[in-house]
Amino acid sequence: MSDPGLQIVVNSRYLPEHSSPNERRWFFAYRVRILNEGPLAAQVQRRHWIITDAHGETEEIEGAGIIGATPWLPPTAAFEYTSYCPLNTPSGVMHGSLLCTRDDGSEFTVEIPPFDLLSANVLLN
Repeated sequence: MSDPGLQIVVNSRYLPEHSSPNERRWFFAYRVRILNEGPLAAQVQRRHWIITDAHGETEEIEGAGIIGATPWLPPTAAFEYTSYCPLNTPSGVMHGSLLCTRDDGSEFTVEIPPFDLLSANVLLN
């Protein structure tokens, strides 16, 4: 079941200081902000990411919580975190979902819309 009460905004940026294009390694940071705009509390239980590079190769990452936490968000609360993603190409795209629970134990999924991973090489062209 999907839930419109949680809003997710993601911003990504290229990290040239951690990248090595000559070795086919581009490194990106992405900052995720989860805001509970609904009337009920929610807790993040699991995350699922799908990362696609410029060649269409995909990698899936799934696991408990986010950055080692399972944040509980009462109404109007927000949780933000930064994580990282290496790619073998200078650009790619990520999207995913969060599995959350309510205080009554019911589960719902929140979709994370696609966002771009773009290196300086791509931005300059």
